[in-house]
Amino acid sequence: MIINHYFSREEKKTPFILVGLGNPGREYENTRHNIGFMAIDRLAQKWGVVLKKIRYGSLFGEARFNDAKVVLVKPQTYMNNSGVAVASFVRFYKPALEQLLVVFDDLDLPFGSLRFRPSGGSSGQKGMQSIINRLGNGEFPRLRVGVGRPPGRMDASDFILRPFMKREEERLDFVLQAAADAIETFLRDGLEKSMTVYNRSILDDD
Repeated sequence: MIINHYFSREEKKTPFILVGLGNPGREYENTRHNIGFMAIDRLAQKWGVVLKKIRYGSLFGEARFNDAKVVLVKPQTYMNNSGVAVASFVRFYKPALEQLLVVFDDLDLPFGSLRFRPSGGSSGQKGMQSIINRLGNGEFPRLRVGVGRPPGRMDASDFILRPFMKREEERLDFVLQAAADAIETFLRDGLEKSMTVYNRSILDDD
């Protein structure tokens, strides 16, 4: 397991790749499964980047942050095939895997929680599993964004494809802004600092 403190000047010569996971199409836009897309969109909005370029079945855009090139990616391959797009971007740009950050929804975390991890498995998330399978390992950072557990006996696959509840919607903007700030901390200060600051609930009442 490698947890970087800061990214070296040499590492910054190759781009960071920030990937948000989700499904394309209006029917999925505001669902829990698309919170990875939402986080990348918020960061792009903050930076003034338009994600309209198309490459490897993805919408993407390029920017600079903290003297480093950054590529923002939203695979349009549908969630379960996310690895096809991500592996293609990694082959094209050739970053160290420590410079690949994947942002995705996590059912096991309460809504409003963020968790950086340096590596690991998929946590049952099929998009992440596709990426791990295509890259051949899970040795890359990820940011898990909590969407909570389904109520009662609702099936998890139905729950993640539903919109957020009204109370969640009211706080979603704050959660997405926190996720964008967390990603900037990762780019600027490294993973260890990001884990220290953001591995918690960012909502005061949770």
